[in-house]
Amino acid sequence: MGPISAAFGKNGFFCAIDASGKQAIICWGNKTNSPNLPNYPPTDVPSMVALSGGDGFLCGILSNTSQAFCWDSTGSRSDLVPNVYKQYAYSHIAAGKNHVCAIRGPYYSENDWGSVDCWDIIRKSNGTLMSRESSLYYNQYTNSGVFKKIVSGDGFSCGGVKDGGILCWGPNSNGLGVSGLLENVHALTAGIDSVCGVLEESSEVKCWGANVSFGIPPVGVPFVSLAAGVEHFCGIRQDNHGIMCWGNYNSSLIPKGSGFLAIASSDFITCGIREGDLVLDCWYTNISSQVDYDPPLQLCSPGLCTPSSCGEGKFSFNASLLNEPDLINLCVRKDLKICSPCGVNCSEGFFASSSCTENADRVCTPCSLCQNSSCSDVCKLQISAEMKHNQHQRQFRQLLIIIGSSASGFLFCLIGLCLLIHMISSKSTKERGGKNQFASCIRKPENETDANTDPHPLVSVAPCPGEAQVFRLSELKDATNGFKEFNELGRGSYGFVYKAILPDGRQVAVKRANAATIIHTNSREFEMELEILCSVRHGNIVNLLGYCAEMGERILVYELMPHGTLNDHLHGGLSPVSWNLRLKIAMQAAKGLEYLHKEVSPPIVHRDVKSSNILLDADWGARIADFGLLTPDEKDKDLNGDVQTDVYNFGIVLLEILSGRKAYDRDCTPPSIVDWALPLIRQGKAAVIIDRYVALPRNVEPLLKLAEIAEQALRGNLGERPDMSQVALLLEQLVKDVMIS
Repeated sequence: MGPISAAFGKNGFFCAIDASGKQAIICWGNKTNSPNLPNYPPTDVPSMVALSGGDGFLCGILSNTSQAFCWDSTGSRSDLVPNVYKQYAYSHIAAGKNHVCAIRGPYYSENDWGSVDCWDIIRKSNGTLMSRESSLYYNQYTNSGVFKKIVSGDGFSCGGVKDGGILCWGPNSNGLGVSGLLENVHALTAGIDSVCGVLEESSEVKCWGANVSFGIPPVGVPFVSLAAGVEHFCGIRQDNHGIMCWGNYNSSLIPKGSGFLAIASSDFITCGIREGDLVLDCWYTNISSQVDYDPPLQLCSPGLCTPSSCGEGKFSFNASLLNEPDLINLCVRKDLKICSPCGVNCSEGFFASSSCTENADRVCTPCSLCQNSSCSDVCKLQISAEMKHNQHQRQFRQLLIIIGSSASGFLFCLIGLCLLIHMISSKSTKERGGKNQFASCIRKPENETDANTDPHPLVSVAPCPGEAQVFRLSELKDATNGFKEFNELGRGSYGFVYKAILPDGRQVAVKRANAATIIHTNSREFEMELEILCSVRHGNIVNLLGYCAEMGERILVYELMPHGTLNDHLHGGLSPVSWNLRLKIAMQAAKGLEYLHKEVSPPIVHRDVKSSNILLDADWGARIADFGLLTPDEKDKDLNGDVQTDVYNFGIVLLEILSGRKAYDRDCTPPSIVDWALPLIRQGKAAVIIDRYVALPRNVEPLLKLAEIAEQALRGNLGERPDMSQVALLLEQLVKDVMIS
């Protein structure tokens, strides 16, 4: 049972609890076999606190009543819980292949021990599922036993009993060899014919049942959670929260260097919730079983909401770490918390820059930022390994040179012949009046290709709007390593942004739309927005290079900004920026917004001006990002009426630049930077808010003027608030004065 679970078998699918604070359920599955999966579970299913999956169905516990609720792969509203059990509250639920068991008692109670109810899930001749009371899962032990956690497989269930140890029951339980076991476990999972658990004392794995299903479990490796597939098990390591599997699986497909807080397996597919950003990620454990199981681009809960304290070795997940201002809590009730296991180490290439605390996990920082002895030992080991790898590469290159020199004479002849043929072909093309096509916003010529000889023709046949380059989906997948976490740069209102290296060597940023954006933007609207975005060209704007619209995707390709965001340098732990550079960034960002408001026709209102949408290019120049692609409702608004909102939000950015404080910080009083800074500025005490973590200049007058500009931009009376042209002019004059002084 967990925040993410899988129904297995022919009609398998995944579901997870979202991280919006509503505990709603989102589901996904094989797009080929189940194209309508996003339409279920039924929209009237209430929020849930936990999930568990069986053969073609999923069960959960409702957050408002603690009652059980089960549904199948068709998404029908019929509840697969027998009427006799619908009246009870349950604290734990476990779905097996064809049955379900649950522990009685309210989920939110501190006392989560209770008796067990079990029922059968029957598949009728037409393939639909129905439920009935069961007589197969009751005996003298279960009738009198008191349990805390349970798991279910094919014809058996197992659980931890109050008196200690594990007890299994059901018609297929005898072959497991678990009955009477006195060892306690803090994590337990069941496959079809086997069970694995994490022992409480050592945190190591122990498995029972048919060993063909689990092979040889790892020895000496502590774990925090487990998931079972077909003939394999996977677990989350205690030290770095990485994935480790055992049994029949393909090790090359397991994600490397990624930490996870929850995982679930369905046959040969495993999906998890990443610890760094709560993004869903799926991978295959058997290369011959690959199907299309891409999860939606939504954030999911890192664990189960509980009223109990977290205790040693765990931390209470803090929603503010997600940098989402509207997200206060991940649970439906403020008194609940999510207790996640602390990580001890970091994955390769990172070092632990801070240890786990009561409200935050350890922080992993790239070794490239290691600057003292506290991290040198860890990072030196990794650098040494890289040096050995590079040495092998050099030796291999030397061997290639030796082999290549022996064939150089033949290659020169061959190249000469090819050049002769190419010259004749080019002359012939010119005589036929051939021409080049401008295929990108920066008008880089790209030769036309013959569709008859192209083995991978473009799916889109629409004209290239705004002369943006049309990219293939396969090309962008390769360039981003399959849109994986280690290529991710960040996320915005539009979707997720990845660093990519194109086949021609260009480094770009690839912005992939999330499900909500795709739903609210049809193909025609997408093309219309592309025409606008591609016509927007300015030195203080992140300029569009191209797009991809294959397979229903909405992907935009932009210039890469190698120095990250202003937010990263002010609040995210990257190198701090000097006062001169801060003033320059403020001025350039203002000029970018002025361009959108005044020079683009029709004007573009950003609507999401913030420090994380101000990017820094290779020369540390400020660029405005994440504008455009509005929803139909937004397009109907009077754009000029929203221009002043951009000015106000830019005023907040100026306060961040001046103070180094976040726009909203729950650890501060008051948490809003506007509520804190504006009264001080208006009382003539602007010097109080200046960032003390950066050495003050001899002349602080420019910083006090910056505070005055911020105050003007934040005035409540629109008639007194300047427009972006006025703000940009004031900042430009301020930068000139600083240069003169």
